[in-house]
Amino acid sequence: MSAPRKQAKLSPESRIRAAILSIPRGKVSTYGAVARAAGLPGHARQVAKVLHGAYGLPWQRVLGSGGEIKLRGDSGLEQRFRLESEGVRFRGRKVDMKAHEFKFHPPVRGKRKLAT
Repeated sequence: MSAPRKQAKLSPESRIRAAILSIPRGKVSTYGAVARAAGLPGHARQVAKVLHGAYGLPWQRVLGSGGEIKLRGDSGLEQRFRLESEGVRFRGRKVDMKAHEFKFHPPVRGKRKLAT
């Protein structure tokens, strides 16, 4: 009988990709919030790096702090167009984060006590 196998740890890139894929249509998040949800607080630039080289991710749903589109030129216009087509509203140049910010669920640590 063989010993039980340990579950493989996901790479930081895989955790970032999973966090981005969990953002639903019509919602947005920030680079920093995605990094925290992936268990990498303080690694917002790593989120940008993953987005830059990835295909198949809803890249338009990840914004700078405060809901600002960080891309410039045609890329920034395309991001805004894509978000508007998903029903995301803007307040000036920023997304209305009160209405559209996606809140990631905090990771579960340890056992939860059930209410009785």
